[in-house]
Amino acid sequence: MTVDRKKQVIEAAGQSFSMFGYKGTTIDQIAKLANVGKGTIYTYFKNKEELLQHIMQQLIIEMKNEAEKTVEEGLSFYEKVHRAIYKMLEYRMTHQLAIKLFEEAKFGAPEVVEAQNHFEEAIVSYIAKQIEKAIADGEIRSCDPRITAFVILKIYIALIFDWEKKNPPLSKEKLSELLDLYIFRGLAIRE
Repeated sequence: MTVDRKKQVIEAAGQSFSMFGYKGTTIDQIAKLANVGKGTIYTYFKNKEELLQHIMQQLIIEMKNEAEKTVEEGLSFYEKVHRAIYKMLEYRMTHQLAIKLFEEAKFGAPEVVEAQNHFEEAIVSYIAKQIEKAIADGEIRSCDPRITAFVILKIYIALIFDWEKKNPPLSKEKLSELLDLYIFRGLAIRE
């Protein structure tokens, strides 16, 4: 049986980043957790930052796959977007590595802030594609998909994270109702 050293390194790095954060993780720790020599890591990755970027790309793919599972045929554009965003943000907040990086980004570590930006960009791009499809299908009026996706995400984040700092959490149903009130009615084609 062949040992996949690269996979061992990636798993060990994810484990170390989850426990100690990006700044608190060293290549030596990763090598020890992966049970490989330090040189083995450099065979696959130039540095710790490249390793973090690789792991974040994997997380983004997993997050998008989870969002896709929530989208069913026959649902309205609004319901698809609501379910997908909720699932992506839920994924981000329940995945230990993403949580640790989210906390660490608050302190401004440039590599971690960049990783968080990749997460946000992935979500915005996903929503923008849904918006483009809804425009093409005549479900919503013409708009700039990227700007609209950005606004939808920011409102969602404000309602989930910022609101909950001083208020009780909103239910999925209430979030859906608020998005409908603040965003979707403004996009709807009036008959």
